[in-house]
Amino acid sequence: MPELPEVETVRKTLKQLTQNKIIKEVVVSWAKMIKKPENVEEFSDALVGQTILDVKRRGKFILIETNDFTIVSHLRMEGKYGVFQAQEPVDKHTHVIFFFEDGSELRYKDVRKFGTMHLFKKGEELNAMPLSQLGPEPFAADFTIANFSERLSKTNRSIKTALLDQKIVVGLGNIYVDESLFRSGIHPERVASSLEEKEIEKLYKEIIATLSEAVEKGGSTIRSYVNTQGQIGMFQLELYVYGRKGQECKVCGHTLERIIVGGRGTVFCPNCQKK
Repeated sequence: MPELPEVETVRKTLKQLTQNKIIKEVVVSWAKMIKKPENVEEFSDALVGQTILDVKRRGKFILIETNDFTIVSHLRMEGKYGVFQAQEPVDKHTHVIFFFEDGSELRYKDVRKFGTMHLFKKGEELNAMPLSQLGPEPFAADFTIANFSERLSKTNRSIKTALLDQKIVVGLGNIYVDESLFRSGIHPERVASSLEEKEIEKLYKEIIATLSEAVEKGGSTIRSYVNTQGQIGMFQLELYVYGRKGQECKVCGHTLERIIVGGRGTVFCPNCQKK
């Protein structure tokens, strides 16, 4: 599933390709993707004549803003946006098409059909699900060490499970949790509330640094991720642990191990991340 760096990369390219385009028509071929409103025709009709003014991000969600509405989109496992010309063939896994007045089309393709879209009147999206329960953004001013420490102190879950909780901090998934924990020297099974102040400070800094570096390199292409222009990310070349089970640790040379933590596959170095 795309995490913050991948979603941020999609956001940037999507904005470049669609800003100021006027929607002429919206066709939805898989109604279950549209979660709000329940009537798909209402979703399509509301967007006719609207101009895409901006594309933002909140956690792993993409927010497409028009004159009067905000589309809250989650890519889930395989969701992809792409801008095409009308004469280009439509892939069979394309389930939502936004037709623009200039003849171009924004197509949403999703092999697994897990992606979702919610339509809100502009300004209401942050106060309702799925965005209302999200925690702070890792690059925002309200993500402080004090706030982070307080949230971790209140849970006896493993630190990996806690970091995957989008109420504590948004945008982290399996890749960047494993990487941040390795760079912090923290074992993924450590109880979150057991972390000492210096460990929390280190983890806080490494989360921000890891995500920042990943955004700069366009995210990580592990399986099928590409941005809106079909380009892969390059941060996978920098990964220390994720996807590297059985390989040598880049820091100490010890063999990396894989365990299950909170139902998620987790790779770590038993030497650099002692429990």
